[in-house]
Amino acid sequence: MAGITSPDENPSAPEGLYARAPGAVVMIGFGSIGRGLLPLMARHIGFDPARFTVIDPDGSGRAHAESFGVGFMQLAITRDNYRAVLEPLLTAGGGQGLCVNVSVDVSSVDVMRLCHELDSLYIDSSVEPWEGYFHDKNIDISARTNYAMREMMLTEGRARNRGGATAVSSCGANPGMVSWLLKEALVNLAADLGIETEIPETRRDWAKLMQRCGVKGMHIAERDTQRSSTPKPMNVFVNTWSVEGMVAEGLAAAEIGWGTHERWLPPHARRHKTGCMAAIYMLQSGGDTRVRSWCPTPGPQRAFLVPHHESIAIADYYTLGTAAHPEYRPTVHYAYRPSNVAVLSLEEMFERGGKLPKKQQVLGEEDILDGMDELGVLLYGHAKNAYWYGSQLSIEETRALAPHQNATGLQVSSGVLAGIVWALENPEAGVVEADDMDFRRCLEIQKPYLGKVAGYYTDWHPLKNRGGLLPESLDRDDPWQFKNVLVRQPA
Repeated sequence: MAGITSPDENPSAPEGLYARAPGAVVMIGFGSIGRGLLPLMARHIGFDPARFTVIDPDGSGRAHAESFGVGFMQLAITRDNYRAVLEPLLTAGGGQGLCVNVSVDVSSVDVMRLCHELDSLYIDSSVEPWEGYFHDKNIDISARTNYAMREMMLTEGRARNRGGATAVSSCGANPGMVSWLLKEALVNLAADLGIETEIPETRRDWAKLMQRCGVKGMHIAERDTQRSSTPKPMNVFVNTWSVEGMVAEGLAAAEIGWGTHERWLPPHARRHKTGCMAAIYMLQSGGDTRVRSWCPTPGPQRAFLVPHHESIAIADYYTLGTAAHPEYRPTVHYAYRPSNVAVLSLEEMFERGGKLPKKQQVLGEEDILDGMDELGVLLYGHAKNAYWYGSQLSIEETRALAPHQNATGLQVSSGVLAGIVWALENPEAGVVEADDMDFRRCLEIQKPYLGKVAGYYTDWHPLKNRGGLLPESLDRDDPWQFKNVLVRQPA
């Protein structure tokens, strides 16, 4: 049976400044996340509106940006113009600039490098290449994965010798918040298992704690139950967050942080030949790959194994031993059951051979009838079987907490906010990921926007609730083998 631990409810939004931006601020991208983030920054980050510029190729957000007194530039940032556009904006008026990149199709590494040259702070919500890279079939699939994007980012970090202006990579809800929740979940789990420990201070000590707890792996387990107030029409892609982002994840190769307990490799899986060696990828798209998972409200669910940065970053962070022959590493992957309208939209897109319809819609809070986004980490394989810890944020709570976004958007934008505050407080940390940051400080900033933050134990595992009548090839000696998690064709 499922039990609950560590509840933390936050019914009202906080007020007041957490930090001040000492120089100019540039926000690249003004989709659903940027539009939700700006009010949070106005509430909690001190900045000069006259030196705050929003850049987006779509002019529909101009009035929203200008209502906060900031400038708006309708322009697509490209490989050819990014230096000429960004340099004068980030250096205007003196002080250390801040670049907030919440766009798609803008190279994170190139903009990150420019910010380093300008001694400007930088943060993004995912590692992005320039437009067209992910869909270029002349580039090998392995080079078009989140793994490859992360390796490029890490190479940039190593080139700085971990110094210089802080650049926070991949910091939103997931990746981002889930890494902080994972550390809190590990501390909770250790206490419940009777393991006496201080809160680890080093990467190696965190990995040792996870190993001591007996964790074989984790799902970044999410269920979005937000319902549109109107039925989804045909030939319209509807989502609760970026349509472009959802499509990119749905069409990209599925990726899994690959743990040391696994004893079966999917036939269509491939290993990387260089880098941290912490993950595998599949020769099939994430939006066409299903896994069995669990979230507190629905219980067992069949989710999409869409590729995500944190699947690789967390597996790498909690590795003990060498990259090629680790002593311990958890299996980590995203298990995402999006809103019903998004599931329908994905199915229609795949029926058209992956072609995106011309009409697209991101559901604003005014378009949503009810529901919530339940996002957390499901730690499995330990003595208590499985433990989910995360945010349960309803649309009603979201409306009370922050304007211009739904529950999914607020989990992301509040994660970016926490990352910005941390960067302003730690301006010379070099290139960092969410796992490298102080999880206590980041959650202190973010938790007031997460609704109910709670932990649940469950006796469910992937051999339960199979529901199939045809024979399957299963590993019954270890319920938590990926072989049992993956939804496959009958043997």
